[in-house]
Amino acid sequence: MGGLSVTSRRILETKYRISETAMALFLDEGYENVTVEAVAEASRVSRRTVFRHFESKDELAFPDHTERIGLVQRCLVESDADTDPVEAVIAATGESLRDFLNRPELVLRRYKLTRVVPELRKREVIEHERYVTLTRSFLRDHLPPDTPPFQPMALAALVDAIHRSALGGWARSGGATDAVAELEAGMEWVRRLMVHQSTFSTTPLLLAVVPDAPQTRRVLGSLRDAAEELL
Repeated sequence: MGGLSVTSRRILETKYRISETAMALFLDEGYENVTVEAVAEASRVSRRTVFRHFESKDELAFPDHTERIGLVQRCLVESDADTDPVEAVIAATGESLRDFLNRPELVLRRYKLTRVVPELRKREVIEHERYVTLTRSFLRDHLPPDTPPFQPMALAALVDAIHRSALGGWARSGGATDAVAELEAGMEWVRRLMVHQSTFSTTPLLLAVVPDAPQTRRVLGSLRDAAEELL
């Protein structure tokens, strides 16, 4: 929130305070038993103020996603023109994760809630789909014209899955794992995948028919092992 004005920062802090109060009530009293009026009273704001920040009750657990979507979008838009599009998505995803971890208690509390409240679990899926839609659109517009049409969606979903895995593992451990390191390892795997795909797409294939003999099997076994090392 470093670039926000004092007024904007105060508004955002109010939004987070309402959300954190709501999630505490949901965990203590049960999601179905807590009304928006109860959240407003516990947060010391009016019901109108709650609905100024959140359109519905199930949004109360997600005060940060709109701002984070904006963060990812800014990272993509501001990436250098000569930056590889996949690298731009990887960098933006890293910023997203670090922003999640800036409010660890919110993430941990929401994780507990989404495990026991189906409505919030569904909402979480919808929120993550917004990230996939954004990065898919960016990749579709910036990958080379001859890129297979499935690739933007596949890459966007893959990057998001690695991000969710790192964040989910961190939340399940109560914040004990290194989510950033896990994300970086996953993104390095994506980079290797892209390099191998490029290599295989430009390398001619050789087909041969050979006799089924012990020596042939040994040679083919060696070739298979070499291919596995490349992958």
